[in-house]
Amino acid sequence: MSEQQVFEHFRALRLPGMSTALQRVLDTPDMAAMPVIDILAFLTCEEIQYKAQKKRERLFKAAKLKQAQACVENIDHLAKRGIDKGYLATLINCEWITRNQFLIITGPTGVGKSWIACALANQAIKLNQPVLYKRFGLLMEELDIARKDGSLPRLRSYLSKFKLLVLDDWAITPLLERNRQDLLELMEERTESGSLIITTQLPVSKWHEYIGEPTIADAIMDRIVHRAHRLELHGESMRKVYKTIGEGKS
Repeated sequence: MSEQQVFEHFRALRLPGMSTALQRVLDTPDMAAMPVIDILAFLTCEEIQYKAQKKRERLFKAAKLKQAQACVENIDHLAKRGIDKGYLATLINCEWITRNQFLIITGPTGVGKSWIACALANQAIKLNQPVLYKRFGLLMEELDIARKDGSLPRLRSYLSKFKLLVLDDWAITPLLERNRQDLLELMEERTESGSLIITTQLPVSKWHEYIGEPTIADAIMDRIVHRAHRLELHGESMRKVYKTIGEGKS
């Protein structure tokens, strides 16, 4: 069998990683002289890495993160925002996501809630977890529209595919009566099969009042609070901090 036929077989089998790796072996005399088993090991490892990278790229594209470049390595511990390094490390390992637990990030506007949420979401993607970012108000609108046009089961099925759902700007807009049942059903779905990050300016102590109807509020709060880690941020707006740095002020 000729080299060309081998490469054609790789293409037919959809093994681009092995194809690229084989070309590297053929172009490198020292590698070509390795035992056959070592060459096979190299080819298969390269294919596995290639497929893993492509999967992460697909997950990243599907996540639609607001802060696409956010990463845990760049979280600013020096801004005095109430971030404990040890506690943050327990969040970065993402075990809480595999256990279907939640994370509530609270704090005033501009302290980096959304950025940290996206950084943790990116970390989850690196660990091959499907992630989806949604503005809370817009998701409530989508659920409402889906209920009216009959596509609600399809939307729920779509949301359930993501292991981690990021709900940004929780409680930034009023919660309408028709949204409460949708929110309760969403939380019920998450507690059984997925994880959740909520970012909000509203303290958890005021969520019951925000949700409104006491019975549904109790049910929603019960499904969120008792399984949630909490990250409470404080300090100056990071937008102001970086603007000051950019102006050369101390």
